Amino acid sequence: MRRDSLLGFSAAAVIALIIGHGIAAAQAQSLAPPPPGAMDGSGRQTPTSPAEQLAQCEGFLARMESLRTTVRKQLESARNERDVVKTLCLNDKLNQVDVALRSARERKQGLELAVNRNDAELASHEFTILTVLRQRAEQLSAEANQCIGKEAGFIGDSAVSSSVDPNLPPEDASNKPTTTTIVEPPSCSSCFR
Repeated sequence: MRRDSLLGFSAAAVIALIIGHGIAAAQAQSLAPPPPGAMDGSGRQTPTSPAEQLAQCEGFLARMESLRTTVRKQLESARNERDVVKTLCLNDKLNQVDVALRSARERKQGLELAVNRNDAELASHEFTILTVLRQRAEQLSAEANQCIGKEAGFIGDSAVSSSVDPNLPPEDASNKPTTTTIVEPPSCSSCFR
């Protein structure tokens, strides 16, 4: 009987080990970086060499400049319309795009240095940051398109009207307290005197 339970325990341990190894192998595959030439999250093919990354970086900066120009034109239009709310919103978005663009230019210089030194790991790092900055600029541009200005629904002066339900009972004065209680606030416990 003892031998049967030992055999059952050994079989269960082997099965658990096999299942655990399969799960670990699946997790390791899902965490592995994509192979060179694979598609990134936006459907674009990731560059395989630092030189290709540098070439694609030029496109990123051009796109970010274009987004900046669009937001700047929206801001000028809001200023001409004297729309304070929209102007504030667009000004904030433009400032954030400018920060992303400045950072992208600095990262491009870092990418160029990495390419010149043939440091593929540093180049990949700089390129990844440039990709994130481009995505951030696109997000800010989309947010700038959502900036709203003056309410178009308010035309003329607004008026408030109220009505009291005639079926409500009259207010009963007998339920009101007749004495007034004054409570002094507690003294300061940490004050110096």
